[in-house]
Amino acid sequence: MGLAVLAYLLLGATGIWMWAARTGNRSRPEWLRSLHYLMGATMVLLVVLLLAIGLVGTWGHYGSLGHSSHLPIGLTVVALVLVSAVSASQISPERTWVRSLHVTTNLVLFVGFLLVSLTGWDIVQKYLPTP
Repeated sequence: MGLAVLAYLLLGATGIWMWAARTGNRSRPEWLRSLHYLMGATMVLLVVLLLAIGLVGTWGHYGSLGHSSHLPIGLTVVALVLVSAVSASQISPERTWVRSLHVTTNLVLFVGFLLVSLTGWDIVQKYLPTP
């Protein structure tokens, strides 16, 4: 989860850098957009991998799913990440509203990552042996 959050933070930093260059009529480094896309793809892969690990681990340990609020919050985070990724691929000068969707989704994703981290901590405590 830590790597996914790190990717999110780096995406935020590079996204703000691209926004500042665009709104300030300054040029941005050629590699910046590619790095932003690469980190985005990495975050998508990490979140989907975490989903798979969580589902398999919970099913294997408990024999069923849905023992806490972590599942619906986690599924919401996965959905937000996918909406963000798809919207990023659709940004163009003709569809300026897509950039707003992308940015808004990522702002909501901050809350999602916060909630999934908090609820995930409770889940991790259940797997740890008690002293």
